[in-house]
Amino acid sequence: PATMTAAVLPVSCYTGGAVVVSGKRRVKINRYRAALVQATPNQASDLPVRGGDGNGAVPALRVRESISAGSSPVRDRTEDMQAEARAMARAAGASVYSPEFVASKYGSQPVKVLRRAVEILARLGSFALGLWLDQVRGEVDRNQRRRAVQIRETFTRLGPTFVKIGQGLSTRPDLCPPLYLEELSQLQDALPTFPDADAFSCIEKELGYSIDSIYSSVSASPIAAASLGQVYKAQLKYSGQMVAVKVQRPFIEETIGLDFYLMRQLCFLINKYVDIITTDTVALLDEFARRVYQELNYVQEGKNARRFKKLYADKEDVVVPDIFWDYTSGKVLTMEWVEGIKLNEQDAIERQGLKLLDLVNTGIQCSLRQLLEYGYFHADPHPGNLLATPDGKLAFLDFGMMSETPEQARSAIIGHVVHMVNRDYEAMARDYYDLDFLSPDVDVSPIVPALKKFFDNALNSTISELNFKTIVDALGAVLYQYPFNVPPYYALILRSLTILEGLAIYADPNFKVLAASYPYFAKRLLTDPNPYLRDALIELLFKDGKV
Repeated sequence: PATMTAAVLPVSCYTGGAVVVSGKRRVKINRYRAALVQATPNQASDLPVRGGDGNGAVPALRVRESISAGSSPVRDRTEDMQAEARAMARAAGASVYSPEFVASKYGSQPVKVLRRAVEILARLGSFALGLWLDQVRGEVDRNQRRRAVQIRETFTRLGPTFVKIGQGLSTRPDLCPPLYLEELSQLQDALPTFPDADAFSCIEKELGYSIDSIYSSVSASPIAAASLGQVYKAQLKYSGQMVAVKVQRPFIEETIGLDFYLMRQLCFLINKYVDIITTDTVALLDEFARRVYQELNYVQEGKNARRFKKLYADKEDVVVPDIFWDYTSGKVLTMEWVEGIKLNEQDAIERQGLKLLDLVNTGIQCSLRQLLEYGYFHADPHPGNLLATPDGKLAFLDFGMMSETPEQARSAIIGHVVHMVNRDYEAMARDYYDLDFLSPDVDVSPIVPALKKFFDNALNSTISELNFKTIVDALGAVLYQYPFNVPPYYALILRSLTILEGLAIYADPNFKVLAASYPYFAKRLLTDPNPYLRDALIELLFKDGKV
């Protein structure tokens, strides 16, 4: 049978045969990749308690067995909530980003700060010098692709903080030219693995028990590694449940804290001396740093997964991970393991009798509901975080990065699509007030010709026939030229849909996200009583006073 692959983190996973350590036995595991999917409530465990026979035996962990016929769902939920509360207690010391605390901590470590500052300045200085020479020689446009590649490679070499910063910038068309957005979107979280001994030590310290008392087996090496942590495949000792265990990288908080401290000093200088950048870069960095620090708290990621799962309880074709709370802390996350296939592996998907386009359409409809109904969405739906299960369902993975769409913005986005369909460029420009792109005192009239120029000339097509990435790139070019401040949620929405369209194009080069989205927008316009959407429906049906 064909080997199925899966994904845990946004990286290309290790596919070699892993050795499982089980007492003194060494057992070979097949070449699988890891995936985390739904765990039913009756598979969650109780809080581990110390045991042992008094003769030096490894302490045992007591776990709750599968719910019997007489079990109560209410009791099950109560036990799960109690386990979650204990996990939260274990993560009570998790750090929250505070600019004042970071400044106080690193302001008293001048040697460490200077050493890292020299490294950062040397690498970024090389990029800045090249950019300056391009301007002097009049070669900015000619060398823009080269510089975009250079900054991507520079961020990669500078480590996890700058990889995260680059990924954040890749969603900000108001800050970066289109070529830079394209290159930075290729940044991967992949970094070298850290020693297994450090990972196992972290598990024991966080959960309070030895590895042997928790697992009957655990892979001797990680099956995936990313900037913030790495993942092992394991089997819980007394339930036999196969799980994926995500362990945080040692000293990662120290590393990113120092980098954010230095970057904040740079942002102060940019705000003061670089007039061409109108965005408050200090506020932008602080907001981004808070998001990264939230990703460092694995209990928060578990809570994100639980909330997301609740929203999709009625969707049979969507699988959402659940957490084993008794084996989770601020630095250790335990979720159920299942086999599956990453969405960018079309051949493997089709060998299982599945259709990639069906899965992508599920992803698009799911994303639209996230964005425009619930207002709570997965902000990083790249191929490593989307999985095709053997029974044809779509699994969402990795809930470290989530975002929310304000209620007013949800209606404004739908109205914006209606105005785009009608090619009502003046209304499109005014939408940027409701979307919070522009302050009310900014005149939008200069933006209208830029919108008209693109959409009137683009392929001479209807809007639904346009490639979504083409639209995003064009809007990005407009946003970059004018004093826009794109809210993070909107940039992440564009990124999400662009990624899904890119996956679909693997299977069908003519696939268009907007065309696939029309049924959803039509349903919302016809059924939603929101007055804003009622007006949008009237505009769609009666353009220029005509049906």
